[in-house]
Amino acid sequence: MPLYMATVGKEYLVKKIGGLENTKHHLKNLGFVPGASICVISAMCGNIIVQVKDARVAISREMAGKIIV
Repeated sequence: MPLYMATVGKEYLVKKIGGLENTKHHLKNLGFVPGASICVISAMCGNIIVQVKDARVAISREMAGKIIV
């Protein structure tokens, strides 16, 4: 399922990253790689805050749609 459908507070594993090469590269630089453990911290107004490794990252709903968990 896309990351924007994930439940807040639950941990997920990244299965796949979609989108254009530039988008994939950007998300990989942020730590969204297949097999990575992530946790949705909060979701409001279309933006999602995600715990990736030791960092919190805010991404748009559009970007979250490219991350399959």
